[in-house]
Amino acid sequence: MVSTTAVKRALAALATRTDTATSPAVAVIDEADAARTDLRRAAGFVRAVGLDRLREAIATAERDGDDAAAERGREALDAYRRFRAAAG
Repeated sequence: MVSTTAVKRALAALATRTDTATSPAVAVIDEADAARTDLRRAAGFVRAVGLDRLREAIATAERDGDDAAAERGREALDAYRRFRAAAG
C-alpha cells in the first residue's frame, strides 16, 4: 500500500531535482498515469496531489508543447473522473 505521505515525498523530490530532464509537470502526469492502475495508489495520488494539480500539469505540458505528456494526463484525469463516478 502506498501512503499519502510517500506520494507527497516522492513528488516533492521530483519537483526539486536538478539532475533530471523530467519537468515537475511531467512528474505529476507520470505519477497520475502510473497510479491509476492501483486503486489504493490512485486514492493516495488524489489525496496527496489532487486533480487540480493534475489539471495544472496538463496545461503546463500543453504550453511546453509536450503533447504526449498532456494526452497521458488527460487520459489519467478521465480515469479519475470515472473512478469518482463509479464510487459515487
